Amino acid sequence: MASSVIDSELYRGIYVSEEMRKVFSDESLLQKWLDCWVALAEAEAEVGLIPEEVAQEIANKANYRSIDMEVIRKGIVDTTHPLIVQIREFTKVVGGKAGQFIHWGATTQDIMDTTVVLQIKEAQDVLLSQLRKFLDTLLNLAQEHKNTVMPGRTHGQHALPVTLGYKMAIWVDEIGKHIERLEEGKKRYLLGSFSGAAGTLASISENGLAVQELYCKNLGLGQPTITWHTQRDGFAEFASIIAMISGTIGKIANEIINLQKSEIGEIEEGFKMGQVGSSTMPHKRNPMLCEYVVGLTRIVQRNASLGFDAMIQEHERDMTFWTTEWSYIPQICMLTSGGIEQMQGVLERFIVHKEHMERNLNLLKGLIVSENLMLTLGKYVGRQNAHDMIYKVSMQAFEENRSLLEVTLEDKDIMSHMSEQEVKEHLRPKNYIGLCTELIDRVDKKWRSFCRT
Repeated sequence: MASSVIDSELYRGIYVSEEMRKVFSDESLLQKWLDCWVALAEAEAEVGLIPEEVAQEIANKANYRSIDMEVIRKGIVDTTHPLIVQIREFTKVVGGKAGQFIHWGATTQDIMDTTVVLQIKEAQDVLLSQLRKFLDTLLNLAQEHKNTVMPGRTHGQHALPVTLGYKMAIWVDEIGKHIERLEEGKKRYLLGSFSGAAGTLASISENGLAVQELYCKNLGLGQPTITWHTQRDGFAEFASIIAMISGTIGKIANEIINLQKSEIGEIEEGFKMGQVGSSTMPHKRNPMLCEYVVGLTRIVQRNASLGFDAMIQEHERDMTFWTTEWSYIPQICMLTSGGIEQMQGVLERFIVHKEHMERNLNLLKGLIVSENLMLTLGKYVGRQNAHDMIYKVSMQAFEENRSLLEVTLEDKDIMSHMSEQEVKEHLRPKNYIGLCTELIDRVDKKWRSFCRT
């Protein structure tokens, strides 16, 4: 029986990608525990600590299907220990002499921590694949809408004209940096853990570092410099990156929500017949997917903060916050992956209403480019004098609901310095998009190669 949206059969299609669900499934978790024991046995056999045939037997039997999930579940409850029942059951499966060498020299946290890292490694591969596809889609849309002029807004008000491609290029730049962060973070948090009871490798001190190195290598992980049983900064860093990724995805979703408002109507997240916006208002075409994404972003960011709490550790082992990682890391990964998947779909079918952008550009009757007029006038009378003069006609135009052009042409002080044609030219919104197109090309040049693995 499901107890949350993450594992709900009803909600799972909205909140979680199926690929990421598999990464954090019980089957995957159990197999990763077994993989750790195999890697450890093979490392110990290589340095001569245990016989090679023992390591081979352990590897041959390391399949999660040979372990009874229900026995594990009940055993964890009965023993209150997160791993001892798995050790016992795997020992039975392997049997004989080989079974006695399972978990040799390790402590529970070594296996539990390494398993979480293996989950993160796999989850990161899923996220990177999703982000690269998302980046590619955004880059193509930014180029497609390089010259699609729309109102730029600051403080919720019209500011200056921008292009839709420019707005998207800003999103691209964030996504690109997140990919970069994930790639760079690997060397800090994709580290194996094999240090023994108090982290000193006392159990196999003669071969300890050699075994640790091989153990990590066998799992495709880095070797730590020192024990990280009480160093949780790696997980905190990973959680921070995930929270930032989710934040960017949520920001994009929120922007689409705002631009889809009836009064603005410049973008829609996409629509197909059968989609329902309201149970009582048949006309509604709500940005439901984007709203789901903004909601899950908030959950991700709150849960990710547990990574910082877990950095406060006591002595050489502290389970009080360590256990939160088994919960919050799967949650933030699954929800973020689900958010990317939803927004990928939105970007692939969203609707751009250029005619509404055109309408909104002229909504303030020229006021959106008052800066352009001011700076041109400033060449003749100085910047501050020009500001005061254009402020005066702008406020008059606003209060009287007239065009800035009309009011400006009536102002003798301004017109003593500028021609009518000059005023008209500088009050055309599409003539004042600055370096939008050049900036889009700069972003494209920097991040295009990141679309590929």
